[in-house]
Amino acid sequence: MHAEERHQEILRRLRERGSIRVAEVAAELSVSPITVRRDVEALAERGLVERVHGGAVLPEAAGSEERDAPSRSGGLVFGLIVPVADYYYPEVIKGAREAAAERGIRLVLGISQYNPDEERAQARQMLDDGIDGLLITPCGPARSRSWPAELDVPYVLVERRPEDDATGAERVVTDHVHGARIAVRHLVDADRERIGLLLREDSPHGALVLEGYRGGLTAADLPVSDKALFRLPPPGGDAAEREVVLAAFTDAAAEGRLDAAVVHNDHDAIVVLQRLRARGVEVPDDIAIIAYDDEVAAIADIPLTAIAPPKHAVGAAAVDLLAQRIADPSRPRHRIAILPELHVRASSA
Repeated sequence: MHAEERHQEILRRLRERGSIRVAEVAAELSVSPITVRRDVEALAERGLVERVHGGAVLPEAAGSEERDAPSRSGGLVFGLIVPVADYYYPEVIKGAREAAAERGIRLVLGISQYNPDEERAQARQMLDDGIDGLLITPCGPARSRSWPAELDVPYVLVERRPEDDATGAERVVTDHVHGARIAVRHLVDADRERIGLLLREDSPHGALVLEGYRGGLTAADLPVSDKALFRLPPPGGDAAEREVVLAAFTDAAAEGRLDAAVVHNDHDAIVVLQRLRARGVEVPDDIAIIAYDDEVAAIADIPLTAIAPPKHAVGAAAVDLLAQRIADPSRPRHRIAILPELHVRASSA
């Protein structure tokens, strides 16, 4: 069982029981208590659990090891459903949790693991438990992300833009088009002209990053060519095709057909960096690299310049938007796009 799978199991048990004991979970998952203790520490660092002697509780249950359905003692209760808790979304969760605490709102967390059926099941359970509103990152195909409109409570989409905008859904998102454009502009300002894009095929933000990349090239009067676009399967996808794409990208850099690239996401940027160095391609001398997401870019062998989505701010703004909707149901609907930032490091110096 991988670490993320264990984390999901720990969070599931916490939602069901209100508290866990390290020794009991270790026996249930057939791993050592040290492993579970490290998992709890990792979850605590993200603000998803509170450590107690010998175990853990949910943050809102700290000081008590008993938890039933969401409390209705005067305060609002919001549900938050995100796909994962180990990449991109920990800061979104933290921002939402802190904003909720400031408003006296209780936040109930659900992790869908990119499973649409699990996502809907968790939403139904939260509704049965009596939440007042829902913050959700739908994980199905774009055409099916408007299903929360069927719910009987106000909701806000987090980092998602459904194809069916007729629902009038409120949302808080990162402006990924802007993020890609400022990445290209930074490379152009560094006198790079042959700028490529390595794009993760499974990214829900891929189309927006591609739009921003092409827009940035056009604004700089540089040619837009699909020959500089590389679509990369995820690590769990077509392994053979992934190798073909990585080899093609590395060849383009080694042969001088690229002198810069935006790589979505951090994990793939680090893989690319290692392959380039193995081929004798110098970063940033031969090719400058900008990663997209800024989760682990700073700790690569050569620290990677990165576009950093405002994840914490997105989570906080989503809570505020939903709270305002509940306080004033007649207020005009809002859609908030928050600008990401460029963090310059050695890979584009």
